Amino acid sequence: MTDLSAFPITQKWPAQHPERLQLYSLPTPNGVKVSILLEETGLAYEPHLVRFDTNDQLTPEFLSLNPNNKIPAILDPQGPGGKPLALFESGAILIYLAEKSGQFLPADPARRYETLQWLMFQMGGVGPMFGQLGFFHKFAGKEYEDKRPRDRYVAESRRLLAVLNQRLTGRAWIMGDDYTIADIAILPWVNNLIGFYGAGDLVGYKDFPELARVVQAFLARPAVQRGLGIPARPAGA
Repeated sequence: MTDLSAFPITQKWPAQHPERLQLYSLPTPNGVKVSILLEETGLAYEPHLVRFDTNDQLTPEFLSLNPNNKIPAILDPQGPGGKPLALFESGAILIYLAEKSGQFLPADPARRYETLQWLMFQMGGVGPMFGQLGFFHKFAGKEYEDKRPRDRYVAESRRLLAVLNQRLTGRAWIMGDDYTIADIAILPWVNNLIGFYGAGDLVGYKDFPELARVVQAFLARPAVQRGLGIPARPAGA
């Protein structure tokens, strides 16, 4: 039987199936990127809920796996060379899982790098900008009388949405006919901006019909529908 006892995180989140990949996460836009990819690939995994309302991400056990105290993080008992691998940062995890499964990352070198550039577009632009907009529109920042910070992120979010809308014109997915980790990284953030943050009118989402079309195709995928709720939140959390 696989032994993961050397990893302190398993003391707080014991592995019921230590032979499976262990996922430590929460169904946020960054978290569901990984659960969706795991559902798409069919890799065996065991999800563990990291609750922000109880500051699970700040516990010594979680910090032993990710010193940056962010979700998601994984522990793969069957990493490279058959040795356990602990990994954090959702973009790095997406690349790792795509390579491990041989899916959703093109083998052709040119298309591989083109896919990775769109993954980095999400990591460096879409995620941080949409997240800041969410803070100023939905959370504590909405109480600020000065709306210049919010409007700055509205403008930049609109610009990023326009880039995506242009890219998706005449394409089924970011990379054309191929559904890849670029889509799995980007589209949950767009869905969250419009849904959970409720910023559709603020950013003029109706002006981006090509993007909206692809988001709907993404949300129709069974693996996406499952992954959006993994790990399941407890009632009231």
